[in-house]
Amino acid sequence: MRRAFVARRVGSAAALLAAYGTSPGAHHAQHAQSREVVVFAAASLTEAFHALGAEYERRHPGAVVRLDFGGSQQLARQLDQGAQADVFASADQQWMTYVAERRLLDAPAVVFARNRLTVIVPAANPGGIRRLEDLARPGVKLVLAAEAVPAGRYAREAIGRLAALRGFPTDYRRRVLGNVVSEEETVRGVAGKVQLGEADAGIVYTSDVSPSVARTVHALAIPDSAAVTASYPIAVLAGAANRPDALGFVALVCSAAGQQLLARYRFLPAATVAPRPGSP
Repeated sequence: MRRAFVARRVGSAAALLAAYGTSPGAHHAQHAQSREVVVFAAASLTEAFHALGAEYERRHPGAVVRLDFGGSQQLARQLDQGAQADVFASADQQWMTYVAERRLLDAPAVVFARNRLTVIVPAANPGGIRRLEDLARPGVKLVLAAEAVPAGRYAREAIGRLAALRGFPTDYRRRVLGNVVSEEETVRGVAGKVQLGEADAGIVYTSDVSPSVARTVHALAIPDSAAVTASYPIAVLAGAANRPDALGFVALVCSAAGQQLLARYRFLPAATVAPRPGSP
């Protein structure tokens, strides 16, 4: 019978494989089907997971990693509706729990990375956004991910924390959210609209400000006292068609090599937690 699990903190690759009760090599003799492993991953992982997929294929000749990206909420609902995949990587615990509660996980999820938010504005800065307080100015066009999207929920939490800081108006949250002109289904959609100049500002993950994006936007850091840390869990799915390579891919993501690669794409280690308001 399938069981539901919740996410836990990532350990070593060996411990991860032990938790799943197997290793990729244990099933090679009986695994005659395709070596394709299908990975559903949050859109913010696009570049990092393309690199991890290529690395896995290099290390495991014959394996093919097929990556499907989208909002975590979209992917979780697709899985609930019967979509077939081997691995699910979410941008938050909520949507991993949603999948777990529907008994769609093979074993407990593990947190493999964390992320922070930042505000971006077009390089030309038509809205004249120079500090975070400016987001509350009348007429500013702000784009956020939809509230069901992890990045959208995190952004609204960060706006609420900013409103509690000295120097920000008490109605800051109301005024900022009143400036939202578009709600996107993925955080990549937010970055795209800002890059195209269709918004004066947007809130994305720091990992979204890749070198190519950085050429077209400016980033405004959110202070630690208002920062929200996103946790990214990953799990092999129950009924995975290619369980051996699914296990192997998750193990790579959680390994030292995988963590180093994720760091290149500006993800934080799984153990990093942003300070809470009022912390030193």
